[in-house]
Amino acid sequence: MAAKSNTSSSMAIPSSALALFLGATFLITWGLIGIYILAPDKAASLFGEISGSHPFFFLATWAPAIAAFLIVFRYAGASGLRAFLSRLFLWRGSWGWAAFILLALPLVFVAGSLLKGGPMLAPLPPEGAGPVVAVLFMMLFLGPVEEFGWRGVMQPLLQRHMAPIWAGVLIGATWGTWHLPAFFLAGVVFADWNFLPFFVGNVTLAVLVTPIFNSARGSLLWPMLFHWQLINPFWADAQPWDTWILVAVAGVIVWWNRATMFTRAGAITEVLPTASGPAPQPAE
Repeated sequence: MAAKSNTSSSMAIPSSALALFLGATFLITWGLIGIYILAPDKAASLFGEISGSHPFFFLATWAPAIAAFLIVFRYAGASGLRAFLSRLFLWRGSWGWAAFILLALPLVFVAGSLLKGGPMLAPLPPEGAGPVVAVLFMMLFLGPVEEFGWRGVMQPLLQRHMAPIWAGVLIGATWGTWHLPAFFLAGVVFADWNFLPFFVGNVTLAVLVTPIFNSARGSLLWPMLFHWQLINPFWADAQPWDTWILVAVAGVIVWWNRATMFTRAGAITEVLPTASGPAPQPAE
């Protein structure tokens, strides 16, 4: 079916596209990771040992973005994709949220590590900081890319029908469940983690990033920077204390932003940006 022209950005992507987004996201990730879980020896012999730098691991991580791009192209064509990508350049936002991402989040990991008796920062390898910086920039092309899907598509579609806090909770639960196969996969960091604190952390983080996303009028830049901080290799392993600290921080932020978190007024409901502000709700 030919892609439809983008005459009204909100109308171009119907809420029913959410099912397609979730189906494609889980199919790509669970399909690729499932090969290594169900037939590890066969998969390793055909495609090589799985690791955090394996091409399949990148593809599995990029699944929400791949699904998002497919959906936008399906409903809005190439012009819709260009409009969608322009959300990367919506950089204007609150200085308070910028300080939260750049300063408060690192303090959470430092405090969590100290509470468990660890160092303030992750120990450097014998080669020095160079390899860690290289990993830091490699991480920019992993987790943050997911935000094209979670915040780019799923958040606006859900916020058409529910308050931002519930959209954040639902995205977090979906995000956590989506990661589940990686906990059964040897050779990646998830294999050494406990799933329950991770799941709670995903819900908490999705709630935390929700007011940032809406305050920046649907920017993808700020959620991506937020995500990048979460996987910064300079932060020491602070689990599970970082999760519980973030739960407390989320409680404070939800209460502080209760006027916007529990109402759909002002919430971003468009997948594609418009110059004239929010468009009418789409007819299904």
